[in-house]
Amino acid sequence: MPSASPSTDDPADFRVHVVAESIRLFAEQGYESTTVEQIAAAAGISRRTFFRQFGAKEDVIFADHESLLTAVSAHLAAGDDPWRVVCSAAELVFVHFRDAREMAVRRFRVVQEVPALRDRELVTTYRYQRLFEDSLRSRLPDESPVRLIGYAAAVTGAHNYLLRAMVRGDEDATLQRLRDELDHLRATFTGGAALGAVTVVTHSAEMSPEEIGRRVVEQLRAEQRDHGQ
Repeated sequence: MPSASPSTDDPADFRVHVVAESIRLFAEQGYESTTVEQIAAAAGISRRTFFRQFGAKEDVIFADHESLLTAVSAHLAAGDDPWRVVCSAAELVFVHFRDAREMAVRRFRVVQEVPALRDRELVTTYRYQRLFEDSLRSRLPDESPVRLIGYAAAVTGAHNYLLRAMVRGDEDATLQRLRDELDHLRATFTGGAALGAVTVVTHSAEMSPEEIGRRVVEQLRAEQRDHGQ
């Protein structure tokens, strides 16, 4: 059933409303069978407004990320500790989707059925990692770029792994679990583990960023165990 027409006073709420309606229709009718006209009608907006705000059907399913990316960017700029603020930014993203879990579950199911959307999801995921990288590199100009990129990738991978677990209903995938894992990563990269060590993780070209991140985390843990950490 179409929901009430959204208020445009808050752009973030407006986008979330339209995204939620589009995902609901995709889940109920199938992605290919759902038209822009049906999404606009369900969201209580005109077809013209839909195209002006979202561009195309394949764009709308991830449109709420735009507001979230803006919030993450502002959060990164406001933090004092460059290493810590990346972790708290990842926590911010996790909380957003935890609080909108029903929509996240529906989106996950829709995306898994459409290869083009899976590719789009990977691009969206990398945008968060790029924000983390840019923040670290701008605030730590004397630090090794490889180390900073590795840290951003590890944080992103750990976050995405637990986010997917949360969406799938894993009760252990909590904010506290994410916080503990990110604390461990930060300690590893900033002095909790032997400095100067090089971690090598091999992976296939087809492996997703989430899987790469998970392997980085596992390898770092193994190295800390070997060093008696």
